[in-house]
Amino acid sequence: MGTEQSSDVVAADRPLRIGEVARQTGVTPRTLRYWEEIGLLEPAAYRESGERLYSPAERDRVLHIRELQDLLGLTLAEIQDVLASEDTVERARRAARADAPTLKRLQLLSDAIEANRRLVERINDRLQRVIEFRDECIERGNRMAARRAELESQLSRAGKG
Repeated sequence: MGTEQSSDVVAADRPLRIGEVARQTGVTPRTLRYWEEIGLLEPAAYRESGERLYSPAERDRVLHIRELQDLLGLTLAEIQDVLASEDTVERARRAARADAPTLKRLQLLSDAIEANRRLVERINDRLQRVIEFRDECIERGNRMAARRAELESQLSRAGKG
């Protein structure tokens, strides 16, 4: 049993080919290449043949991008902003762990706070638009229900007459 765990760890840390990442994340290799072109994703390395190799962290980033698309319905441009914000926060964390000079950590933390503020603002805007759309759907449903009630009433009166 211990051998299985150690081989799982080795397998989990090994570079992944583009097809493997595509299968594990449910996106196409073409999508991964496109995301690389627009800066959403960066392979960990390239083989001499030009084949892309991804780390488990990049595979997780692909899953995160998919989640942002599916859960929040964000566009790729919006996802770039989210990832930039998260990357800024991560740089601040790494600097703190590396015991970087206080001035550098302060600047990184300020950048992270500002990036997070912009992200929250963007999410709030998205939520407001979703709420407005939901309210429009509710109103439309209410109008349809009222019209149906009118028609049922007309039908009922016509049947009595």
